[in-house]
Amino acid sequence: MTPAEIARLMAAALPDLRPWSPEEVAEAMAAPGAVIAVAPHGFALGRAVADEAELFAIAVHPGHRRTGQGARLLAQWERAAATHGATRLFLEVATDNAAALALYTRAGWTETGRRRAYYGPGRDALLMARFIVG
Repeated sequence: MTPAEIARLMAAALPDLRPWSPEEVAEAMAAPGAVIAVAPHGFALGRAVADEAELFAIAVHPGHRRTGQGARLLAQWERAAATHGATRLFLEVATDNAAALALYTRAGWTETGRRRAYYGPGRDALLMARFIVG
């Protein structure tokens, strides 16, 4: 999947967030420690540094949700992070994103904190983490 395709998918799948430009996606993909998982209609992108990895974004095209693709992408991304030496994973998710919260909770992620109004007034971010064994 090209940076332009990921940017388009991100805009379609995450309309409430500022979309990334193809250049921003390309920069994230080329950065040292980049961790990416792709599927026909989705992606997960983050970065590993030392023994930690952060998931920047995970998205599945709206027309292909509820097919298990998000869970497969998350598991694929976690395995890729482990190959970079990560043993602790981090992410942020909006408190009103019930589908994502359910996905992360089923995958063993736990809440570690909260950022008030991170996504705008009344839209907090939950900080979540998960330990993995590489």
